[in-house]
Amino acid sequence: MTSRERLMATLRGEPVDRPAVNFYEIGGFAIDPSDPDEFNVYNEPSWRPLLQLAEERTDLIRMRSAVRARSWDPRAAAVGWAVPTNSDEHQTSTVGTAHPTTSALMRVRRYVEDRWHCTCVTMRIGGRALSSTTRRSPDVDTVWTTEHLLKNTDDLQAYLQLPEEFFAEDIDVARLIDADERVGDRGIVMVDTEDPVCAAASLFRMEDFLTVALTEPALLHQLLEKLARPLHARTERVSQAFPGHLWRIYGPEYAAEPFLPPRLFREYVARYTEPMVRAIHKHGGFARVHCHGRLRAILDAICEMGADATDPIEPPPQGDVSLDYVRRNYGNRLVLFGNIELAALESLEPAAFERLVAQTLAEGTQGQGRGFVLMPSAAPNGRHITPEILQNYETMVRLAENS
Repeated sequence: MTSRERLMATLRGEPVDRPAVNFYEIGGFAIDPSDPDEFNVYNEPSWRPLLQLAEERTDLIRMRSAVRARSWDPRAAAVGWAVPTNSDEHQTSTVGTAHPTTSALMRVRRYVEDRWHCTCVTMRIGGRALSSTTRRSPDVDTVWTTEHLLKNTDDLQAYLQLPEEFFAEDIDVARLIDADERVGDRGIVMVDTEDPVCAAASLFRMEDFLTVALTEPALLHQLLEKLARPLHARTERVSQAFPGHLWRIYGPEYAAEPFLPPRLFREYVARYTEPMVRAIHKHGGFARVHCHGRLRAILDAICEMGADATDPIEPPPQGDVSLDYVRRNYGNRLVLFGNIELAALESLEPAAFERLVAQTLAEGTQGQGRGFVLMPSAAPNGRHITPEILQNYETMVRLAENS
């Protein structure tokens, strides 16, 4: 079977020649090792054998968003950030104009501080100023939020005044179609999207989000409803124009243990994410619900939403269920993606790691089940890949190919 045939058969619950193996972000994200940009950690030579291994021998799942730009979403300053020039001068740009009914304005300021590239977003809504700050290091491929936009319920009340056009998005389905054509038989394209609780929670520090979720449910529902409308519209539009494909919906872990009690998962996640799953199914697609952490108390709710798959099924102590447990109890309903922890990839000696992968393959494919894809829970994001890490990735491929 080709990788595309293997992955699609797995999603449909059909027999395959062997379990698929995927490296998640490696081979998933759009990575250019030849890009000399100082923030491109993947141009370091030690990355090249691992990137080549993913491209040549794994079942590729390209992770792509259909959103090219967001009009007023301050998080876009981090997600779609253009790196400023190599200078210590502060750079300020105005995004949007004052809105007549809310007197709202958003400004984005980018500057360099001790090699960190920083982005400060300020929103003025009526007479209230909201601000957030992110930082990025050239040594790690991630963005840290050091100041969140919403600090309290007064900030949330102001944010809720934003008109619908503040959340307008520039959707580009052509980029999905192009990625699908380019990957060909080597794999598939997976549409990557947040859910409403992710969009809401990321506006706060975690402790502030949890306080609102536990003490101001009506207010949080107003925010979730506001953020859900453009998300639902986007999902319907993209799934119709790009039918029959896999989607990854991330964010449900914000409303799961250990953060919130399981009873709130249906209230804050299922209520707003299930319409996305229905839209995906309406056009022949498959919905993969991404959720780190503890799953035992929410697996029924994930299935009730109509999810076709889940990842990364973290083992204890990060999670609270074994892959064996999920396969036995939910394997007929869900395709399982997992469940090799990044910590194991980076720290286990090759012999111990080989035993772990062999056990994972056995648990993920035992008995009757819809399907299994061998996959880590995350990928390295630093500048150097050690020979031991590369060898562990090679072990995943070798054992999957020989299964």
